Amino acid sequence: MNPVDPQDRGLSRRELLGTVGGAVLAGVAVGEAALARPAGSDASNTPDTPDTLAGSAGPGAPAAKPFELEELTIRDLSAGLASGRWTSQRLVELYVGRIVEVDRVGIGGTGTNAIAETNPQALEIAEALDRERKAGKVRGPLHGIPVIVKDNIDTGDRMQTTAGSLALAGSRAGKDAFLVERLRAAGAIVLAKTNLSEWANFRSTRSTSGWSGRGGQVRNPYALDRNPCGSSSGTGSGVSANLAAAGIGTETDGSILCPSSMCGLVGIKPTVGLVSRRGIIPISSTQDTAGPMCRTVADAAILLSAIAGTDLLDPATAASAGKAADYTKALDANGLAGARLGVVRKFFGWHPEIDRQMTAVLDLLRQLGAVLVDPVEIPHLGDYDAGEFEIMLYEFKHGLNAYLA
Repeated sequence: MNPVDPQDRGLSRRELLGTVGGAVLAGVAVGEAALARPAGSDASNTPDTPDTLAGSAGPGAPAAKPFELEELTIRDLSAGLASGRWTSQRLVELYVGRIVEVDRVGIGGTGTNAIAETNPQALEIAEALDRERKAGKVRGPLHGIPVIVKDNIDTGDRMQTTAGSLALAGSRAGKDAFLVERLRAAGAIVLAKTNLSEWANFRSTRSTSGWSGRGGQVRNPYALDRNPCGSSSGTGSGVSANLAAAGIGTETDGSILCPSSMCGLVGIKPTVGLVSRRGIIPISSTQDTAGPMCRTVADAAILLSAIAGTDLLDPATAASAGKAADYTKALDANGLAGARLGVVRKFFGWHPEIDRQMTAVLDLLRQLGAVLVDPVEIPHLGDYDAGEFEIMLYEFKHGLNAYLA
């Protein structure tokens, strides 16, 4: 195996997005991804290009300041900490400054609104981890790295866990979720909780992705008049806008993968049971899981390695006993060689520019050795949606009662 990071090959995340058409995110509204502009807003001052993310909000709006940690990976930051370029305290200060500038104050008067609250103990935790490093104890690649966590995951600290609902405003968990325990044990700093679709979007058939009563509307950093998709919208927007090194989202049905796609990230929904569900406000016991949302595959592998593991208090993890691993060892620059990938043409044809960009993606996959099975038909696509929803209604009631007990 040959572990690689896209930056090791001279290809940044944004260059990759440019190669395969990330800019289309800014110009195309599909389904619920279009947001209403605030009353009285000037369309010319509402950024609608990927330059917003890169630090320029476009014509008519002030540009964001250059950011020292722009697009740095976990590996980059870990190397900088090891060399003494930064301390963990300095990383916290820089990311909090970025949150204030881009998320809360925002560019041109509107921010990404990805962060529900920052951790008032983050600097204190960072200082302790800096002392450990100085004493020669380094826990691993996440030691002293700031990460953000979705606000339906328990943190037994001074931050709230609300699922974005005013009904849970002021609620503080008595202890960490199992995955948060593992993050802290790996040396990660939980910098902030992220905004989300209220109740992970299981509240209405007409809800908007990324909106919650507690936090308001999350915006896509590539186009601030669009939402980032999925209930893990704040994590997706926040990581993409460089508000932290990496993040954790949760998914029942698309809530990691969709915002990762819309925000140019790598998202992984692990098999249910690989990551403990304990301490996560639930929807469906058979589908819910947490997973990494990062800017590179290598970062996602590092984060998944940290949070996967057997939890004696979550029976679903019993089946994965002994299967959690250091997933960075599986990183392979030639990993697509011979991989058979299906192309579902049923999802094409909605917009010519997206089709053009997808053609470029397919060409790139072929160049990297993938074998495309094109087209692939999914004959029963959508046939089970009603049954899935009925099951979730029962599981949500049972799971939420158990969580609140």
